[in-house]
Amino acid sequence: MMNNQYTVRKATEADIGLIMSMFDHSRSVMRADGNRSQWVGYPTEEDLREDLCRGVSYIVQDSASRGTFALVPGEEPTYAYIDHGRWIDPATPYATLHRLAALPSTSGIARAAFAYAKERHAHLRVDTHATNRPMRHILEREGFVYCGVIYMPDGGPRDAYEWWRMDEVPEELKQYIEREVLPRYAAFDAAHRVDHARRVVAKAMACRGPQAALIYVAAAMHDLGLAHGREEHHLHSGRIIRQDRALRQWFTEEEIETIAQAAEDHRASAATPPRSLPGRIVAEADRDIESETIVRRTVEYSLAHHPTLSREGHWQRCLQHLHEKYAEGGYLTLWLDPSPNAAPLAELRALIDDEHRLRQLFDQYINNQ
Repeated sequence: MMNNQYTVRKATEADIGLIMSMFDHSRSVMRADGNRSQWVGYPTEEDLREDLCRGVSYIVQDSASRGTFALVPGEEPTYAYIDHGRWIDPATPYATLHRLAALPSTSGIARAAFAYAKERHAHLRVDTHATNRPMRHILEREGFVYCGVIYMPDGGPRDAYEWWRMDEVPEELKQYIEREVLPRYAAFDAAHRVDHARRVVAKAMACRGPQAALIYVAAAMHDLGLAHGREEHHLHSGRIIRQDRALRQWFTEEEIETIAQAAEDHRASAATPPRSLPGRIVAEADRDIESETIVRRTVEYSLAHHPTLSREGHWQRCLQHLHEKYAEGGYLTLWLDPSPNAAPLAELRALIDDEHRLRQLFDQYINNQ
């Protein structure tokens, strides 16, 4: 496989010494960047020989051998449990990219490795250490979505990411969204940055219907109205979509109206149901129902917007919000049947009902501020 100046080939036993030197160099780069806890006593030659035996170790090369990675199809045992989040697509078969490394004075190795993996697998997962800033940057650049924390056999935590190929979306449209739309999220609050937009896109595409390209754009543009304030941002998002002349390269006026309405209908506090299936899908994709994350964000919002409240005042305000929005009879509604949010919402409601455990989480998060 050719990727710009690089080719990718299967590694052989003759490459063992070379690959181990790549591991050593990449480990030294991590240490120089302040990452002192990743790749401690790993990968070993035994790990590499196992990769070779399974046929999952690869060399990235030009006129010389420059980099390496492992591409492993099938279930990754350490991914069976994920903390502080959840896999967006838990059912579709996937491959995992591991042990990416390179020789000194090389560039483009990661891009070549991910291009090779994406051509062969529609669903990929990767994990990396929270302190591995270069790899996290690469994963964001490659369109991976952060999903939560998984644990190594020794108990060490790793940040987990997921990616899907979206064959139904025209490449030129994806490039437009990446170049002109997603960068606008960088100016919004921490809960609505580019990672939020990517996550909503990923969740929407995981349960997409027959209008995949339309749903993709609606999910990507649903929060653009935050540029004009939070209160009516959904309405401003709809206006921005209707005024975007570039979208007419791919959609009819009727389709653009459906995209705009989907953005307008995504708010959890909306009094009326979304007007279309794409609207229901985007609304549900925007529901990031992870129990501990919601409690933490509720505490953070209360502290930021009501700084004069006492500790007890913040507790009562957070408790009221959680009951009003998420508890049985709250205003948050699930619009899909079956809904991917049904199980997470049930977990959150159980937490809300357990006031002792909820107060422990509240105290933990408020003490960390």
